[in-house]
Amino acid sequence: MSLFAVGEAGPVVHVAPHTFFTIGGFPISNAILYGWLSALAICVILILVARRVRVKPQGGIVQYFEFGVDFVTNLVESAFDDPKKGRKYVPYFITLFFFILINNWFSLLPFVGDGFQLHGAPLLRAFTADLNGTLAMGAVTMAVVYGASIKESGGFFKYLRHFFVGSPLNPMYFLIGIIEMITDLTRVLSLSLRLFLNITIGDIVIAVFAYLGHVLAPITALPFTLLEFGVDALQAYIFVVLSVMYLAMTVNAHSEEHDLTEELVTETIGASEAEATA
Repeated sequence: MSLFAVGEAGPVVHVAPHTFFTIGGFPISNAILYGWLSALAICVILILVARRVRVKPQGGIVQYFEFGVDFVTNLVESAFDDPKKGRKYVPYFITLFFFILINNWFSLLPFVGDGFQLHGAPLLRAFTADLNGTLAMGAVTMAVVYGASIKESGGFFKYLRHFFVGSPLNPMYFLIGIIEMITDLTRVLSLSLRLFLNITIGDIVIAVFAYLGHVLAPITALPFTLLEFGVDALQAYIFVVLSVMYLAMTVNAHSEEHDLTEELVTETIGASEAEATA
């Protein structure tokens, strides 16, 4: 019930974030405040876990973080034809995964949402249940993907070239290329909306069953709260795996073109040497 309060007429839905104050003209909402506090808590937790990591496997909470790191590392490396290229981007995707996952789980804490209110609005609002927050994560992630894709492709124009299956001078190929570019830009929205809607809908379901339970709200909402833990983990995984795939597709396509070019050059040189020998 992180975004909702149970009233006599039903659950009160807080869809839009509430702005409490501004810094330098920029509005600071309850979702941004929650995001800052969550980021600080995540940094402290990960630093403490990192200090406890040893060569010999550890028990307790450390093993779960080690499992998450290994899982994301294997996911990234397996997506690339050359695992060495994928390894360079592992730190970002690990950070992204844990930020989304822990942010989602923190949103289920009792004091997030209507547990604490200020001026009639929740003091803390789930960052991933705010469309502005998920849009920011989607934009930053795709900026990283585009930057890395341009770098791996060898330049901006070489990167644009992969959108066109044939010569851009051909009107049909040019139109297909433009459509592919527009479709590629919509990935920011698809990443953002998918995460936002799933987290928000999960909170709605919890609030509805808490309302139906009345005095037994903790009991009626408990199964759906536990289910939401799994959904939150799944959404963090989906966000990361899609981001990895977007980057890997471009890098792998460029690598295939590079290998094909080298193969053609080798065959041409071999044929020329054979003709010279003959």
